[in-house]
Amino acid sequence: MSELSRLTIHAARDALAKGETTAADLTEACLTEIEGAGALNGFVHHTPEIARDQARAADARRGADAPALNGIPLGIKDLFCTKGVPSQAASRILSGFRPEYESTVTRKLFESGAVMLGKLNMDEFAMGSSNETSTYGDAVNPWRTDDRKLTPGGSSGGSASAVAADLCLAATGTDTGGSIRQPAAFTGITGIKPTYGRVSRWGIIAFASSLDQAGPMTKDVRDAAILLREMCGHDPLDSTSADLAVPDFEAALTGDIRGKTIGIPREYRMDGMPEEIEALWTRGREMLADAGARIVDISLPHTKYALPAYYVIAPAEASSNLARYDGVRFGHRAKLAQGDGIADMYEKTRAEGFGDEVQRRVMVGTYVLSAGFYDAYYNRARKVRTLIKRDFEQVFAEGVDAILTPATPSAAFGLGEMAHADPVQMYLNDVFTVTVNLAGLPGISVPAGLDGKGLPLGLQLIGRPWEEGDLLNTAYALERAAGFVAKPEKWW
Repeated sequence: MSELSRLTIHAARDALAKGETTAADLTEACLTEIEGAGALNGFVHHTPEIARDQARAADARRGADAPALNGIPLGIKDLFCTKGVPSQAASRILSGFRPEYESTVTRKLFESGAVMLGKLNMDEFAMGSSNETSTYGDAVNPWRTDDRKLTPGGSSGGSASAVAADLCLAATGTDTGGSIRQPAAFTGITGIKPTYGRVSRWGIIAFASSLDQAGPMTKDVRDAAILLREMCGHDPLDSTSADLAVPDFEAALTGDIRGKTIGIPREYRMDGMPEEIEALWTRGREMLADAGARIVDISLPHTKYALPAYYVIAPAEASSNLARYDGVRFGHRAKLAQGDGIADMYEKTRAEGFGDEVQRRVMVGTYVLSAGFYDAYYNRARKVRTLIKRDFEQVFAEGVDAILTPATPSAAFGLGEMAHADPVQMYLNDVFTVTVNLAGLPGISVPAGLDGKGLPLGLQLIGRPWEEGDLLNTAYALERAAGFVAKPEKWW
């Protein structure tokens, strides 16, 4: 049975079409794996009965007209609202919250025949790079090389861990500053953040509304193309949703990138970059050149301002978005002493309900939006964001089709190793990814090698806006050249 959970989406789709397996068998195989993987703490809300009902419905629908994801078992990040199922954003303040509505993404996936196995662990309100801020406890990377438990990355750490450990065939993630691509790199899977506006944000619990974007986390590039197509589409419920046709991303996967121009940004060559990351980047450049691409050096001069600009804009938007969690309408409410007023209820509820990292970012965000500091910080960061976006526009206007960079500055690190470090050290994990969110561009992380200890490393490709098909095809060529097939040895 466990062999079924190891299948890719496209292999499972073919097996279902040939009658070699059933949605019910696929689902039971995944549920069995989930039951035995408590040590990974990936799934935090289990929905086996929903999964079995959806699998039975999928088997009843089998045939030529079956939808694209018919019978495919998925994990859903806890940031997506799922009707009648706990949706907490990994925060105590939303304990007990069961939405009466379905997010647009999960509705589209279910309409496409997907099976929901359960909800996946994440950093609280998607704020984190290591999945250590969750009210459910740390998610754990299935990869390990010694006695240490390693981070699966964040904020979509539970999604990355579950896909890498074959607990599900694929999962949903969200990416505000790298939260799909960084955990994908840390766990040896593929993760794509589409262009801002390509996937509806309606029903996804907000962190930073101008940066958040949902995307798939999968076992390979083909699966990413299949799942992304079903997640995309215009949604009138989301005012930032683009009214554009959704192409067949899978059909774009020819692997032919002859004549394509790939840019290598000199500003991403950071001081102190580990030799293994530098060597992987060089190898990626060579692999794309061998596949027929033209490699050019490019400049993105405002890159060095991206991280500080991001950590002004994202907390500012979080401060605004999280103001709604006050203990009045839903979620956690603090117990009040006699004589406490409504202000006391707000203060106690938020102090009890929000974790340290969320409180830190809300306070930073409130500060940069306050009178006297708005122009000095928030407005200046917005201007820098415009310059970063312009850097990319100029490079693409000069004929560059995609940009190759490292996905992360290191392989996965041990849980707890950064717990007492300066928070900025943790934020540096996003150094290669935040520019993509600030500019609203599509970006994908592809596993491309192992470090000296045997842990996975990823390369990132950044594409032109709305050209996910072209980006996926370049990633497909890179994936084929890299030939990454390593899997974690089961210890959990």
